[in-house]
Amino acid sequence: MSSQQAKTNIVAGCIAATAIVVVLVAWITVRPVEPAPWTDAEIEILRSLWIGSLPDVPHDPTNVVADNPVAAEFGHHLFFETRLSGMGTVSCASCHQPERQFTDGLAKGQGIGLSKRNTPSIVGAAHSPWLYWDGRKDSLWSQALSPLEDPAEHGGARGQYVAFIASDASYRARYESLFGKLPDLSSRVAIDEIFANIGKAIAAYERLLMPGRSRFDEYVAAVLAHDRELQSMTFSNVEVMGLRLFIGKANCTQCHNGPLLTNHEFHNTGVISFPGEVPDKGRVAGVREALADPFNCAGEFSDAAVRRCPELEFARSGAELIGAFRTPSLRNLENTAPYMHKGQIETLAEVLQHYNAAPLAMIGHNEAKPLGLDRRELRQLAAFLTTLSAPLATDDQWLGPPSSSPANNGAQK
Repeated sequence: MSSQQAKTNIVAGCIAATAIVVVLVAWITVRPVEPAPWTDAEIEILRSLWIGSLPDVPHDPTNVVADNPVAAEFGHHLFFETRLSGMGTVSCASCHQPERQFTDGLAKGQGIGLSKRNTPSIVGAAHSPWLYWDGRKDSLWSQALSPLEDPAEHGGARGQYVAFIASDASYRARYESLFGKLPDLSSRVAIDEIFANIGKAIAAYERLLMPGRSRFDEYVAAVLAHDRELQSMTFSNVEVMGLRLFIGKANCTQCHNGPLLTNHEFHNTGVISFPGEVPDKGRVAGVREALADPFNCAGEFSDAAVRRCPELEFARSGAELIGAFRTPSLRNLENTAPYMHKGQIETLAEVLQHYNAAPLAMIGHNEAKPLGLDRRELRQLAAFLTTLSAPLATDDQWLGPPSSSPANNGAQK
């Protein structure tokens, strides 16, 4: 063999060896890696996030008809009733659209005018002690009243709504079957009481709106059953890695915990103001409104025999709540964009980038810290978050206008 041929063979051998090494390294790098088993501590965290750990809807002593099926039916009609608005064109369902997880897909709610903030989902809201982004209402029924008189939303007045109930034979009969004979409408106190009862009926309906079992919940059920095969069939490795980040390095469960993936608390996370607007004060103003609300737990329109209102009594206040907003549920978040209290962030990827950077707050102090996640980790986290989507655990009859109702001609379709 000539020296030249020997050199050629050596080079060819080196190339072949290099190719084998490259293939081997690539295989080691990209081959599927079996996820490590969850530790006992991790399993308990997963159990706490599981929909199976969601307790029954808490009793509301301030609303005597909260769990009355007749009230829920009445509230269902009222929820889709456009005649409960100043111009007869807006219903609760105009912004809280069932097909959009009871949101509207807009940065800010659109009623008669443009609302001040994003429309949050009301699915599972019966579990929250506070309503609205700033928590200025302390019950579903008191919250239901506010849009009715907001000039940018329903744009009407309570006297108008009371007169409507009194003048419509079917609505009047439904009302009186629940709350007794309508009083003298010349009394301001009577007007306020009937108005409050309208909110209580709407709340009875809204208490039926609950999130369903998602693919995440199916995965947790498999983990609790120690069924590794079902786990691998339910979640991809990427989604498992995202879940590990969610309960670990990404620190998401500091605020997004419990079966609804919210602590129902208020946090400043440094979200930039809506374009052209000054920063929103958030909870620091909302708590003052809640305490002064005549329709709150301690007010005269509460049905509670004893006015025990610990949420109001021990509500946090002060400078730490400047720019703080209520932690939303993450269930079905893929279907509830845009995000944040004024819809400032359009996509889930942008939300994750925001929390990864944790910018300085425009007012107050950003409680979040930079996460230091790389692009791969952000994709994994996003993949996990999409597993939280699921149909509602609510019968279809409640997810649209009533099939037979005096409100049908005026219901939001």
